[in-house]
Amino acid sequence: MNQFTDLDTPCVVIDEDRVERNIQRFQAFCQQQRVQLRPHIKTHKLPYIAQKQLAAGASGITCQKIGEAEVFADAGFDDILLTFNIVGAPKLQRLLALARRIRLTVVADSQTVVEGLARTVADTDVELGVMVECDTGAGRCGVQTPAQALQLAEMIQASRGLTFRGLMTYPKAFSEPKVEAWYRAAQGLFNQHDLPVPCFSSGGTPSMWHLAQAPMVTEYRIGTYVYQDRSQISAGACTAEDCALHVLATVVSVPVAGRVIIDAGSKALTSDLLGLDGYGQVVGYPQARVVGLSEEHGTLDTTACVQQPQIGDQLLLLPNHACPVSNLFDEVYFYRRDGQGEARVERCERVAARGKVA
Repeated sequence: MNQFTDLDTPCVVIDEDRVERNIQRFQAFCQQQRVQLRPHIKTHKLPYIAQKQLAAGASGITCQKIGEAEVFADAGFDDILLTFNIVGAPKLQRLLALARRIRLTVVADSQTVVEGLARTVADTDVELGVMVECDTGAGRCGVQTPAQALQLAEMIQASRGLTFRGLMTYPKAFSEPKVEAWYRAAQGLFNQHDLPVPCFSSGGTPSMWHLAQAPMVTEYRIGTYVYQDRSQISAGACTAEDCALHVLATVVSVPVAGRVIIDAGSKALTSDLLGLDGYGQVVGYPQARVVGLSEEHGTLDTTACVQQPQIGDQLLLLPNHACPVSNLFDEVYFYRRDGQGEARVERCERVAARGKVA
């Protein structure tokens, strides 16, 4: 039973018991695998949740943009991995200021990026950690071969103010054997040149439970696991009972039978399809399809539903992808269910790192 009648819609509601269960479950799995967990905060963008992740045993946090890292440094987080190539004078100066405050590690996949980092810290007392990003099959950023990784790592080690902190990859989902082979080849090459690799980092929620297939991995970066979403159900990473984040919407029109209009459009629900049918799942109406989004309206096809939503009804929608939804709202509401299953809102949190695109 949902007790959200005091909330104005559309809004995000989060089941805090599920969040905590998700955090504890995967932290325990990583400890069993003897892998350090460094969660990615881009999913929730909330110091409140990141503190729960650290309290459970996470080794630090991962951010994607400097703006995110600045917010979390201001909130007291002092060990951050920034998994994005930092290019350009304005960003490099912000990076330097951040590195003066915390233990900061960044990534690089080219000589140009390393040279920019080296110039930035050369005449300072800052020690900046750098990991070499490796393309193990996802086809995004990263050096293409272990030999290129070695060449870049040697350049990092030779640069004043820079410290080589390992190899990282964001692999294609369910490609753990390929990651393992890539990292094993790199380890052999680095051993031949007497260059230790302090960390082998990988990540990704869809294949989170396949981590054991890549025993070379010593650090795992993961974000969506904390909320889970419809795409992760499809990937087999979770069930609907694990999904903690929903968008609460109100039915505002039923212009014809079988067409229901809600007040949550593309400014509340992500337009990501991720190979799924429709833009989300309506809780309690498994046959309903979210067939269209304009900015302020969402269109549901409920022709296959036995029971039909009515004007004024509040609906919970499970988004295809939780991460962009977090970036669409200034604040989110956390609730817990009592012994009778009724939802009680306990707190509202400002999404501190929302909109930090630079």
